[in-house]
Amino acid sequence: MRGLQRTPVFDLYWRFACERQAIYFRRLEGKGPPWTEDPILQSFKFTNAYRAADRVSQYLIRRVIYDERYPDAPAEVVFRTLLFKFFNKISTWELLEHRFGLLTWQSFDPYAYDQVLAEALTSGRRLYSAAYIIPPVSLDQTRTKHRGHLKLLGLMLESSFVPRLQQSRDLQEVFELLKSFPSLGDFLAFQLAIDLNYTSVIDHDEASFVVAGPGARDGLAKTFLNAEAVPADALIAHMMEEQGSELARLGLSFRSLWGRPLQLIDCQNLFCEISKYTRVSHPEIAGLSGRTRIKQMFRPQGAPTQPWFPPKWGLNGKIPTYASTPSSDLFGDAL
Repeated sequence: MRGLQRTPVFDLYWRFACERQAIYFRRLEGKGPPWTEDPILQSFKFTNAYRAADRVSQYLIRRVIYDERYPDAPAEVVFRTLLFKFFNKISTWELLEHRFGLLTWQSFDPYAYDQVLAEALTSGRRLYSAAYIIPPVSLDQTRTKHRGHLKLLGLMLESSFVPRLQQSRDLQEVFELLKSFPSLGDFLAFQLAIDLNYTSVIDHDEASFVVAGPGARDGLAKTFLNAEAVPADALIAHMMEEQGSELARLGLSFRSLWGRPLQLIDCQNLFCEISKYTRVSHPEIAGLSGRTRIKQMFRPQGAPTQPWFPPKWGLNGKIPTYASTPSSDLFGDAL
């Protein structure tokens, strides 16, 4: 893209993507630690190069969206997806399953769910993931965060959201539809659009639309001296479109997701991760956030699970069975 002034972080972005993906495959293949010689990747927690390969996304796809125990009616699939993602925490989903059995829209009782979650909160359990901030919802006059999200979930499913979702023409339309509901801002609406696109309810091109979150914008500012001169979505699209040529230029070998190249959501997430990585590797390169530390340390929680992706992607038949991976019902909250 003409006029862009790159910093050293530009090449580092691609090297980081390759090494993070290599770590993913080394762990799948049962190799022992350390899985990398990179001291920063050894010490701190970073998401996978592909969003859908992260542990929480894998749980969502296999155990929430496509679990054969659950009904596959569109309203039920959307209900489960939103319920899980409003908390984005495996232990919260499993707490509700333990208390209520199958979690369905048909049997949804927000008062009963509220009681269970309130008890858990009182006992000191965390209900929400620390992966990113899920803002409270103004629908709840008592200002109880989880109660507000339960009310929002009911509001969405009782409205025309599901049929309008089914009629959507692309990811941007899904994003705009989500943004029409209280407290769903740009970042969360885009993340939810991607999650809903994992389902069979819609099937839009992930390479068609992206929204840069705060972390990605910080990463962009570190990668390009004049990042503000070009729209963030255009910069992310540039990285997706040029991934083959840039990897070849650097002589890097990138193991794709069984033939699936990095999509816009993955390139966006990589900018978030490079924003964190450079706080240690290149502290002299300022971004937008002013942050200088990486908070989350890397703590392995066993082998990654056997990979499984939305069937419409056509990947599952290409994936070998990894003897070192546990069964699909052994998940943790670690990415």
